[in-house]
Amino acid sequence: MTTKSQDRRKVRLSRALGIPLTPKAARYLEKRPYAPGEHGRTKRKADSDYAVRLREKQRLREQYGIREKQMRNTFNEARRLDGLTGENLVELLEMRLDALVVRSGFARTTAQARQLVVHRHILVDGQLVDRPSFRVKPGQLIHVKAKSEGTEPFQVAAAGGHAEVLPPVPGYLEVELDKLQARLVRRPKRAEVPVTCEVQLVVEYYAAR
Repeated sequence: MTTKSQDRRKVRLSRALGIPLTPKAARYLEKRPYAPGEHGRTKRKADSDYAVRLREKQRLREQYGIREKQMRNTFNEARRLDGLTGENLVELLEMRLDALVVRSGFARTTAQARQLVVHRHILVDGQLVDRPSFRVKPGQLIHVKAKSEGTEPFQVAAAGGHAEVLPPVPGYLEVELDKLQARLVRRPKRAEVPVTCEVQLVVEYYAAR
């Protein structure tokens, strides 16, 4: 899939889900804050409980850009932990390496962050990690490979080039952007994680299946 077709898909998906999944989609939603298609402007009939839960699950999954199998596996893990399953789910997703690369300001979008990881530009505690799903532990340092620091994407990031499209750095991260490094200082808390989701609806979706 080309970059342009990926962009179009993300814009359409953003409009369908009612949340911006990329900076481009955010600009588009400002101009056209309604669903795609000929009936997008018309008032929709009330969705079924199932449809509401499904859309909320899709919202969360698309914000992290993961496959359904990964989502379900993380949900099953969250359910086994102490505490509220929905909050556990978001917190586990947020500790993915690609998610933290975005939160740290090293990338503009989750898709770009995943590409940086897969192309072996990112280290965790000095070790090369090329799995976007890698679970970062509290205390671990995320940083850019020395040979990659001088490349244009990382020079833009180090200069704060993504700041205008990203939320503020959350409290669970300590970031030294000029050094292209960030440390996960503690486990994220759901209230701090900058994703749009009614997590209880996601729990209800999976519990009913």
